[in-house]
Amino acid sequence: MQLSEQELVRREKLEKLRGLGINPYPADLFPLDHTSKQIKSEFEEGKKVVIAGRLMSRRIQGNASFAELQDSEGRIQVYFNRDEICTGEDKSKYNDVYKKLLDIGDFIGIEGELFKTKVGEKTVMVKDFTLLSKALKPLPQPRVDADGNVHDAFTDPEQRYRQRYADLVVNPHVKEVFVKRTKLFNAMRQFFNDAGYFEVETPILQPIPGGAAARPFITHHNSLDIPLYMRIANELYLKRLIVGGFDGVYEFSKNFRNEGMDRTHNPEFTAMEIYVSYKDYNWMMDFCEQLLEHCAIAVNGTSEATFGEHKINFKAPYKRISMRDSILEFTGFDIYNKTEAEIRAAAKDMGIEVDDTMGKGKLIDEIFGEKCEGNYIQPTFITDYPKEMSPLCKEHRDNPELTERFELMVCGKEIANAYSELNDPIDQRERFEHQLKLAQKGDDEATEFIDFDFLRALEYGMPPTSGMGIGMDRLIMFLTNNQSIQEVLFFPQMKPEKKPLAISDDAKVVLKALKDAEKIELSELKAQSGLSNKKWDKTIKELTKNKLAKVEKTDDGLFVEVV
Repeated sequence: MQLSEQELVRREKLEKLRGLGINPYPADLFPLDHTSKQIKSEFEEGKKVVIAGRLMSRRIQGNASFAELQDSEGRIQVYFNRDEICTGEDKSKYNDVYKKLLDIGDFIGIEGELFKTKVGEKTVMVKDFTLLSKALKPLPQPRVDADGNVHDAFTDPEQRYRQRYADLVVNPHVKEVFVKRTKLFNAMRQFFNDAGYFEVETPILQPIPGGAAARPFITHHNSLDIPLYMRIANELYLKRLIVGGFDGVYEFSKNFRNEGMDRTHNPEFTAMEIYVSYKDYNWMMDFCEQLLEHCAIAVNGTSEATFGEHKINFKAPYKRISMRDSILEFTGFDIYNKTEAEIRAAAKDMGIEVDDTMGKGKLIDEIFGEKCEGNYIQPTFITDYPKEMSPLCKEHRDNPELTERFELMVCGKEIANAYSELNDPIDQRERFEHQLKLAQKGDDEATEFIDFDFLRALEYGMPPTSGMGIGMDRLIMFLTNNQSIQEVLFFPQMKPEKKPLAISDDAKVVLKALKDAEKIELSELKAQSGLSNKKWDKTIKELTKNKLAKVEKTDDGLFVEVV
């Protein structure tokens, strides 16, 4: 491990602290009795306080120093005075420990008294301090100049997501997103509990991945010698509980899908699913809009939220339109009573890419996704989906080609999906078998498995039930104005971190010259390097082999450039 100059200096300080008999990582409890927020809200001149946190800034002026301490609630100014801390002849605790051996980022505990500075800032006069944890790596430290401009801000997404611990320390606004995320879960849980529904847990490792059409992660159980699948959805297990006699169950579930990653998809994500017996999708629409209005107010104090350039209002009620009417409105094409061939031809005429593996439901889904979805900015229920798109959904009571299903669209994205649940075991078996045929035909969104145990559960009888799923990550994106799912996950999945290549000193010198020039003639770069022929050949081979540089032949000669 190659350490920077600052990291080496901090390790030297660590040893000096130990040499003074100071444990840089003490085990004993530190008896803090205040937070920075409490100090500010309950301020009394002369009040004794014990606080702890991370040293974030300091201005040493000889025998005195103003500094900032950051804890979980914010920052507070603290004042170090040599003679207040070192009341006797020995001034080393201030002169040596505080001034020379502490660093920005160190955790310290402080005993002190409250006072206000001449400009009225609430401050802690330090009477004593204790080193609680020595930081060996310097924090990325944004600086604000006299004009209010921020320099060296820790803003690179790759670094922020990979080092979320540093991101949370130096970018306080990031923490607020996750505070709101927790508020959302608490508000939703409270809403369900107040309604009398029961929170449950279902298996993450499953013998059959069911409840959705998605590619699963596969693992192996050694003792049983069987494949297991990480949960893609918890729907079929929750319905088993409705069969078992629960009137209403819900779960916040971690789901896993072995598919692509982008700004709105992470391989691991959180969904909420709820199932309530003796209800239908019309009741669930009312329930959904009341739930989301309640959650928006709990998170932001208002039913309104900003997402990009849009102002969204989650106040109930929401617009409702059938999928058929939506497609008719935005394309002029009526999907009612059309054959698969007619729908495929219409999609092609609209310039939508389709292929022969797509069944009727998939074709309709493509048309809706391309031509309709993006038009719904305010919360809108899209209802009555074709049967082919909804293998777990009850047939529509008025039209056997449709199902009793809705999706809630916000800013062109789906955030909730709900059904009047299919509880006819014979119909369910036929739907599963139809999905299997689509999968064999090549439809990668059709399920490849039939859960025979779930069919057995249905044969024991499931009451009329409505169920709904909400993508929690996407919902909190809308409520906190974040366009990327990575911003609302503490630790999003990342590509493997590239390890810095260990290259020779000669290669480092040549690479720096090359970066300065961007592109340079080979002979000129060689002359600049000052290397012998043998060393030059070895160095240029090292750079090209490690794909740090490439040599290109042109009409004007041989040129080298950074890859």
